[in-house]
Amino acid sequence: MTTAYDVVVLAGGAARRLGGSDKPGVRIGGRTLLDRVLSACPGADRTVVVAEPRPTVRPVRWTREDPPGGGPLAALGAGVRETGADVLLVLSADLPFLDQDTVRRLLEALDADSGTEAALLTDAEGRDQPLVAAYRRTPLLRELALVAERRGGTLAGGPLRLLTGGLRLTRVAADPLASFDCDTWEDIATARARIREHGTVLDEWITAVKNELGIELDVDTGVLLDLARDAAHGVARPAAPLTTFLVGYAAARAGTEGGQEAVAEAARKAAALAQRWAAEQDGEQPAEQPAEKATE
Repeated sequence: MTTAYDVVVLAGGAARRLGGSDKPGVRIGGRTLLDRVLSACPGADRTVVVAEPRPTVRPVRWTREDPPGGGPLAALGAGVRETGADVLLVLSADLPFLDQDTVRRLLEALDADSGTEAALLTDAEGRDQPLVAAYRRTPLLRELALVAERRGGTLAGGPLRLLTGGLRLTRVAADPLASFDCDTWEDIATARARIREHGTVLDEWITAVKNELGIELDVDTGVLLDLARDAAHGVARPAAPLTTFLVGYAAARAGTEGGQEAVAEAARKAAALAQRWAAEQDGEQPAEQPAEKATE
C-alpha cells in the first residue's frame, strides 16, 4: 500500500447508550477501543484524534470540536483542519475488529478511480459507514463548507448523511466484523466473547502483549509454539516458557537489524538442542555425534 494518507479518529462522543462511560477507553482484550482502532492504521503520516487527550499506544495529535459535544460533523471538521495529506482516512473509535486489511481496501478503492471522492465501508446490511471511509481531502472540505453554509455557519448538530450526499462514492464490502461497532454494553460483551473464540484468542493475545510491551516485530507464532512443545516434552514442562523467553532475549541481543530472522534462528537452535536433549534421555546417539567404536 503506497497511498500517503492521514487519519482522523472521532473519539469524543457522549456514549449515552453506555451511560456516559468513556467509550474509547473501554478495554476489549486488554486494549482500549481507541488503541485497537489506531493499530489498524500504522501507516498514516499523521494521526489526529478528536477527543480529550489520554494515553495511547502511539503518539497522536489531539484536537476538539468547538463547542465540545457538537456531534460527528463538527468533530470531523475539527480533525480535518489538523491534517495535510490529500487522502484522509476517517474512523470512529468504537470499532474493535477494524484491521489493516480493511484500511488497505478502502485506500485502494479510492486510488483505483480518480473520479471517486470517497470510499465507504458498508456493513452487513449494506448500509454506508461514513466513519469507516477514505476521503479525498478537497471534496471533503468542499462538502463540509457547504453543510456549514446551509446550517448558518456551523457544523454542530448536523447529521452525517449531509456530508456524503454530494460526494461521488464507491462502496467497499468487507468482513462484517470490520464494521462492528460498540454502542451498548451488550455490544462490548459480544466483542469480548468474540476475541476468546477458538482460532482467535491466540492472535488477540499476542497482539495485546506486543502493544503492551511496545513491540512491533511480527514473528512466526507456529515456530515458537513448536519450540515450546519440544522443550516441554523433551526436557520438562517448565522449560517451555523459560526457553521461549531466552529465545526472545537472544534475538534482542542480536539487535533490531535481525528482526524476525533473528527470532527464527534462535528458535531453530533451541529446538535442535531440545531434540538432542530428548535423544540422550531415550538412549539415542545425537545425529551429529556418531557412536564410538566398541573397544575389544
